[in-house]
Amino acid sequence: MREITVNKNDGDKRLDKFLLRLMPDLSKNLLYKSLRKNCVKVNGKHIKDGAFKISEGDILTLYFEDSLFEKPSYHADFMKISPKLNIVYEDENLLLVNKPQGVLVHEDDRQNPENLLSHIKSYLYKKGEYLPEKENTFAPALANRIDRGTGGIVIAAKNAEALRILNEKIKNREIKKYYLCLAEGIFEEKSGEISGYVLRDEKNRKTAFFDAPLTNAKKTETTYRVLEEFPGYSLLEVELKTGRTHQIRASLSHIGHPLLGDRKYASADAVRRFGYSYPALFAYKLKFEFKEDAGILEYLNGKVFEIKDVKFD
Repeated sequence: MREITVNKNDGDKRLDKFLLRLMPDLSKNLLYKSLRKNCVKVNGKHIKDGAFKISEGDILTLYFEDSLFEKPSYHADFMKISPKLNIVYEDENLLLVNKPQGVLVHEDDRQNPENLLSHIKSYLYKKGEYLPEKENTFAPALANRIDRGTGGIVIAAKNAEALRILNEKIKNREIKKYYLCLAEGIFEEKSGEISGYVLRDEKNRKTAFFDAPLTNAKKTETTYRVLEEFPGYSLLEVELKTGRTHQIRASLSHIGHPLLGDRKYASADAVRRFGYSYPALFAYKLKFEFKEDAGILEYLNGKVFEIKDVKFD
């Protein structure tokens, strides 16, 4: 038997989701069976409904095997490294970090600790802002992701409420994301919108673009404007209206202007000719344009964060 006190980062969550995160080796079948058998009490009362909302300060009495409560050592990943971050902005709720091209945002299949999130956890741990031994289920998390080869701004939430709000605002398109990129060729139309449907091929890790609807394909919208032209290529500012995997890369390739250095969507000849190590793509600007109340993040409404010195590798 264990007693767990619900802290601020775990408040206002469904009981079943909290327990599954608290005990990662607990199966859903065993969880719901245990709820029916009165293995869970909240403030002394048996709770059978997994959808029950827990609140900060609630005391959970849990009758499960001790082995299910064993946590993996939090020193296993991020404590192996010395944090190296290029911080664009920081406050008590979030971090905006400039991720270099070539850096993973999360661990890969080999659980390599050299990724952006591990550096963020290490940084906050050393500052005393993230103490995993005092958290039941929460850890700092990323609200947006960019590809390994893409550089630029990534948003990290320091607490559960900030993460919830950021996820909601991104979903509702209340956080505008702008990219700079170098695309092959000279554009006949100096600004425009690329709309269509994309279908992800996980086996080949590539996104196919279609002009017409297709089964399982997702609608995509991307706007661009040409900022400057060079011999054989153009500098663009691109805004994402939707957030699909490889959206910019697949969309620009579809209209005949693949990114420089893009080994998946450009020709091998073009990749050799321009010599970039990664696709020339950089998430350089964020605009917070909240339409509805943003709670503890309302102070960000109207703010713009931009990386001025963008260099492609």
